[in-house]
Amino acid sequence: MTDGEAETRTLVLLRHAKAEQPTTGPDVERRLTARGHADAAAAGAWLARQGLLPDVVICSAARRTRQTWHDVALGMTGSEGGPAGTAPVVRYAAAAYEAHPDDLLNLVRTVEPEAGTVLLVAHNPGVSLLSALLDPDRADREGLRTSDLVVHRTAAPWAQLTPGGAPIVDRHTARG
Repeated sequence: MTDGEAETRTLVLLRHAKAEQPTTGPDVERRLTARGHADAAAAGAWLARQGLLPDVVICSAARRTRQTWHDVALGMTGSEGGPAGTAPVVRYAAAAYEAHPDDLLNLVRTVEPEAGTVLLVAHNPGVSLLSALLDPDRADREGLRTSDLVVHRTAAPWAQLTPGGAPIVDRHTARG
């Protein structure tokens, strides 16, 4: 961007893909189902088609979110033309697991100012509540379903992102 251009930043929120039902093991270790893997790859292909290739990925450290991100990345590279530019910086954040919306917002605020597009892969209810916090008027009242993507845009630097400060400009439910 040149000095005269207003910088627009894009925050893409993604609820992890369909995971196995809880068992006796730790919730953080739940894996994606076959449908979840296919849906996550479809989410990546949609992001690539929209030109929403992330500079930074913040991903919960839970197994199902890590698997979601891996399949999204495969979906982005498997689409026509593949991703432009370099691979994103990926941050696995234990703090994104069972996070409140303010906690997720604080994670986004730590992103370098030069990053134009950020992808946050997280869990409900936190990720749905973050979307509603950023755009209370247009957020889906039902919340995000598995593999739902919500695209928010802001002119504010990441460090100054505030509630109500990033309108929703697009949304998509990825199904593979």
